[in-house]
Amino acid sequence: MTLRSEDDFLRLIDHYFPEKPDNVVLGRGDDCCIIQARSTLCLSTDLFLEDIHFRRAYFSPEDIGYKALAVNVSDIAGMGAVPRAFTLELMIPEKLPDDFWPRFFQGMSQLAQTYELTLAGGDLSRSAQLGIGLTIWGEPGESGRLLTRGNADPGDALFVIGNPGMARLGLNMLEQKGTAALEHWPRSVAAHLHPTPRVTEGQILSGLAGVRGCMDISDGLARDLPRFLRHCPQAHGADLDFGTVNLDPELLCWAEGSRREALRSVWLGGEDYGLLGACDTKSLPTLCAAIPEATYIGTLSATPGIRHNNAPMESRGFDHFEQ
Repeated sequence: MTLRSEDDFLRLIDHYFPEKPDNVVLGRGDDCCIIQARSTLCLSTDLFLEDIHFRRAYFSPEDIGYKALAVNVSDIAGMGAVPRAFTLELMIPEKLPDDFWPRFFQGMSQLAQTYELTLAGGDLSRSAQLGIGLTIWGEPGESGRLLTRGNADPGDALFVIGNPGMARLGLNMLEQKGTAALEHWPRSVAAHLHPTPRVTEGQILSGLAGVRGCMDISDGLARDLPRFLRHCPQAHGADLDFGTVNLDPELLCWAEGSRREALRSVWLGGEDYGLLGACDTKSLPTLCAAIPEATYIGTLSATPGIRHNNAPMESRGFDHFEQ
């Protein structure tokens, strides 16, 4: 399909994203969309840029569309909220294949349908580089509560939901082997290309009184745990315990059977899009029963620093501005 004008793009968008007026009072086509907010809203925005966040060498158009939306949905999940709608900004270079945009919108719309998300509006422009910008918003679920990062205390239990380290492995294999990595590393490649936002789990957490705080893991535990701690007025550090972390066979295979090396990948991670949270210790069994995938990883401390077996942990994870 050759898109020759902005109207061609808008017709294509209309095909994949029919209006849903129950979420948005006035959607695409006017100067602004109109939102009827039933409660407090949480809002997030992210960029998804070629050769920084993805490479077309191993991301299909469907993968790009899916992940551009998924990383934003994950922010809403980290608040324990229900995603409602989003806006989309497109940076459009020349000489993309004719089927690129239909396939892109197919991948994005499939995820939007999963969460009944409305595309409320956006913008597009020619550009030297392919890029996607999204702004997404959500609202509290049945609990009426939004989770934040700043309420945990010393002695609270730390937990993760998801499989930290797998997306990092998938990225490394894709960079080395391209799409051929799928043959031997299917789960880790899928973790990188198609992360699963933990929306259901986030809403369960928001309904558990003992959960002190939560955030999504986007840049790896090594980066995101210090960010979590910065918001806690009394819990300045953590003592980690990875004894109950289950390691995927692909991660162990890559680490040549070394649990220590595999756990290093879990710690550094990046692109995980799971959840990191804290709860009071009495609530941990209830939490793990409600979310069997939740894994205890340590305890918050009043003592600054992050330690494992009394040794300081490496603090490097993904940073947009590091080379």
